[in-house]
Amino acid sequence: MTDPRIALRDPVRLPAMPDGWSMRVIDERVVKASVRTMFALAREVDRWPEHLAHYRWVRFDQRDTEGGGLVAMSASRPFGRMVWPTWWTSEMGIDDARPAIRFRHVHGVTRGMEVEWTFTERNDGVLVRIVHCWNGPGWPLIGVAAARHVIGPVFIHGIASRTLAGLAAVAERR
Repeated sequence: MTDPRIALRDPVRLPAMPDGWSMRVIDERVVKASVRTMFALAREVDRWPEHLAHYRWVRFDQRDTEGGGLVAMSASRPFGRMVWPTWWTSEMGIDDARPAIRFRHVHGVTRGMEVEWTFTERNDGVLVRIVHCWNGPGWPLIGVAAARHVIGPVFIHGIASRTLAGLAAVAERR
């Protein structure tokens, strides 16, 4: 349900995912649930903290008429007993027809990152695929290397794989 204090805006329409960017991280999983169930769980990002222990908070700064908008998120990446907090803000677009969810990070260390969630029906459930593309932070000399060797595989994959596994567990219980 849309918070009445958040003004609705026109739907976010992000272009197709880019090709040839420096970093590409893919997380995918077959979930034993319907496309409809998994897509509904994934698009309700403001409810992720209810289902996912690693999500600290999610809030819409602006919501659009299709359920996307401008959304701020924070998740923790555990390293043994230590936990590293992360945060970012994204434009979020919903494509009910495909179905797909697109994000473009607009604030945070990962500013400029493009993300797409897709949902493909299969005989054994739904294949959920999360693709993150990015050219890295604008840090001279080390930005691309940091994205490819630390931020992508350690942080992005670490959080996305937990998110996908957690939402899959919820979907499979329904």
